[in-house]
Amino acid sequence: MIWQQVYDPLGNMVMSTMLAAIPVVVMLVALGFLHIKAHIAAGLGLLAALAVAVLAYGMPFSMAGKAAMLGGFTGLLPIGWIVLNIIFLQQLSEQNGSFKVLQASLSGITDDRRLQLLLIAFCFGAFFEGAAGFGTPVAVTAGILIGLGFSPLAASGLSLIANTAPVAFGALGTPVITLAKVHGYDLMDVTAMIGRQLPFFSLMVPFWLIWAFAGRKAMMEIWPAILVTGVSFAIPQYLVSNFIGPELVDIIAAIVSMVSLILFLRMWQPKKVWTSPNLKGHEEDGGAAKPAEPVQKYSRAELLRAWTPWLILTVFVFVWGLPSVKNYLNGLFSPKFTIDGLNNLIMKMPPVVSKPTAEGAVYVLNLLSATGTGILLAAIVGALTMKYKVSEIVRTFFRTFWLVRYSLVTIVLMLALGTLTRYSGTDTTLGLAFANSGVLYPFFGTLMGWIGVAMTGSDTASNVLFGGMQRVAAEQLGLSPNLMGAANSSGGVMGKMIDAQSIVVASTATRWFNHEGDILRYVFFHSIALAALVGLFVTMQAYVWPFSAMVK
Repeated sequence: MIWQQVYDPLGNMVMSTMLAAIPVVVMLVALGFLHIKAHIAAGLGLLAALAVAVLAYGMPFSMAGKAAMLGGFTGLLPIGWIVLNIIFLQQLSEQNGSFKVLQASLSGITDDRRLQLLLIAFCFGAFFEGAAGFGTPVAVTAGILIGLGFSPLAASGLSLIANTAPVAFGALGTPVITLAKVHGYDLMDVTAMIGRQLPFFSLMVPFWLIWAFAGRKAMMEIWPAILVTGVSFAIPQYLVSNFIGPELVDIIAAIVSMVSLILFLRMWQPKKVWTSPNLKGHEEDGGAAKPAEPVQKYSRAELLRAWTPWLILTVFVFVWGLPSVKNYLNGLFSPKFTIDGLNNLIMKMPPVVSKPTAEGAVYVLNLLSATGTGILLAAIVGALTMKYKVSEIVRTFFRTFWLVRYSLVTIVLMLALGTLTRYSGTDTTLGLAFANSGVLYPFFGTLMGWIGVAMTGSDTASNVLFGGMQRVAAEQLGLSPNLMGAANSSGGVMGKMIDAQSIVVASTATRWFNHEGDILRYVFFHSIALAALVGLFVTMQAYVWPFSAMVK
């Protein structure tokens, strides 16, 4: 039986939009205000989504259940698989003491907490976003920051804020490549357009990050270092995106920024060293921070051994992200499972698409090519270099699994909710509400990308969801389709910090379980404020600086 999506089931777009928002509101209120545990909040949101899809939108119950099941499988692989294995590596390095040596080496570059944030959360995180994406940078950087003594809220929230500007080109350009492939944009044109929007925010986010951590005065005390960090990231981001392509934008920009900051710190240090590990204004409610320890000196051999597992991780993640490697591994093993009763039986309808289009529902078990598998192998190789016995490696893995079990359940439920909203059309109802904003569309179209990432947890998924709608709406309003396609991705990156999946990854990496609501409440303002600024910038591109929206 073919089922056609309906985007205004109540015959009143305002009421239908309020109805479509119920599942997200239920989950966010339960998580952020009622302080309900994350996996229970996600379960309540999923139940609400099922009720709305079946009772209001008329989606057959069997289809709704299978859509949720498909999302749950996606939550396990690739997302949950990344989280499990990065925490596994972290556990191995903590148990043998090498993580403490790594922390000391980072403190040796600078013991100023603000500069550590720039180096780790922004530069190091951007590299992992470019190489792997899908939660990897937050898991890595939040884990390192908590190990350096930052409070749980600081490590979680600041890692999320830092992981914004690089997201559009994450995982070797996957979001923009998918946008172009699925919706017919010219890849280089839309890449160049994103590269004319995000560099302004790559320059801004490091300032925003330190302001959020320590306040305006403390930010101004280290403005030269922040400026070096932002400029050395923004310029390569612009050049690579406009003249080379999307695949290596983040990796090149992150390496240039990291090297530039380290070299700059050899010549310059702030007059006043900031040692507090807590968020300013959140000293009491941000979780217990580790007391600062005196920096120990280690030999070059000890430092090399401590960094080796993370260097191995970097190599594996980068190699696993290469399309040629992925294609080869998928050729070895990547069975596809068609979801009978769902695949090609749901039709997306105009104006979201130009003509009725069937939604595929195929789960690909790409276990070998999954980023999490690369991380697992890196962890095993790293464990062997740390002189672990095989039995100890196995025990640590299962101990890690038990540690993150509730986080994995939460991720499964979150992805089930996001996938169900996609197949039922409720997320499209929300998108259409933004698309009806007329002359204000450049602003609200940007926020459409923001809400897409906030709901799905992925800039790639948001581009698949709303990329076609952005193109249709832009053509109807006489705007550049490339401008609005890029705006969907650029606005979406600011939603990354509030999507439930990323918040769960952060709380797991910092071991601050059951505090996902605290993290959400902290980052929400930063997310909506930055998204609004992107929307204003895109509006200026559309009406004030139209030459900047021309790519040919």
